Amino acid sequence: MFGKKIQVDPALVRNLAELLNETGLTEIEVQSGSQRVRVSRGATAVAGPAVAAAPTMAAAPRAVAVEAAEINFNNHPGAITSPMVGTAYRSPEPGARVFVDVGDTVKVGQTLLIVEAMKTMNAIPATKAGKITHVLIEDGMPVEFGQPLVVVE
Repeated sequence: MFGKKIQVDPALVRNLAELLNETGLTEIEVQSGSQRVRVSRGATAVAGPAVAAAPTMAAAPRAVAVEAAEINFNNHPGAITSPMVGTAYRSPEPGARVFVDVGDTVKVGQTLLIVEAMKTMNAIPATKAGKITHVLIEDGMPVEFGQPLVVVE
């Protein structure tokens, strides 16, 4: 294990660091196959084999999330933000269908995702009707207060 060299994409690390600054997050992690890259404030990036299996998002939304990293959604009029610090979940339980996905049309009040805070599951409703254009979080991802979660246009 120690003799094996790993390949780290410096552009990916830079993009993740920029995303930390734009969103105010303290840590972000991406995984592709057995490779994992984590960037956090005040620490170094780590890449290596994945140790724990975490809930994953479908391939299409992951691609949208990567593209969305290049756009600042903090002041976007269609951004639905987290009302609290917690862990975001895209479905009501592991293995279940996600509440919404890119391209879905939503109504005001429709549940978009859940944020768990202090062992309480809090439904995050749509504050406006429209089409989901971006899903900015992955299932099981830590979120901060005011962090954009999805975009409804």
